[in-house]
Amino acid sequence: MTGETGSVNSVSKKVRVATAWLGGCAGCHMSFLDIDELLFVLAEKIDIVYGPLVDFKEFPEDVDVALIEGAVCNEENLELAHKIRARSKTVVAFGDCAVTGNVPAMRNTLGDPKAIVQRVYVEKVDRDGCIPGGEVPELLPKVLPLQQVIDVDVCLPGCPPPAPRITAAVLALLSGTRVEDPESIRFG
Repeated sequence: MTGETGSVNSVSKKVRVATAWLGGCAGCHMSFLDIDELLFVLAEKIDIVYGPLVDFKEFPEDVDVALIEGAVCNEENLELAHKIRARSKTVVAFGDCAVTGNVPAMRNTLGDPKAIVQRVYVEKVDRDGCIPGGEVPELLPKVLPLQQVIDVDVCLPGCPPPAPRITAAVLALLSGTRVEDPESIRFG
């Protein structure tokens, strides 16, 4: 759902932006880096306070804009999604995996996740034959798009969203204007 957001810009401080990577491939973050020269402009206007491109470990309070890439695949993703929603003014479903579930949701047709883990880690291996303990978060029964887990303010589709679409959305969010629906949406 694409909606209007209040102005996230402030005269006295930079906009606090967070990015998160749930169940996906990191392609959306790579596409974000493709906005090239705009990164220099953004560096003057935003502080990146969380994400895979920085070294902060805990999702902070008072985030103005959160770009969330990836589908919700496991308990760890679910917990982070709820934390992000509680601590962010504007949440953006960033890319097709966050918007629709896309490729990660293909797992939904394979059946019980516990049986899948058993098959992959125990039955079809050449060595060890055990399920990793504590290292692999428990899979959810189904992979879910972000908007089925938390309220989403803006959807930014694309696999990954092209740099011009990201640029337009980020500039709109920074100016407090409505993020326009893309004219042509192509999923996957």
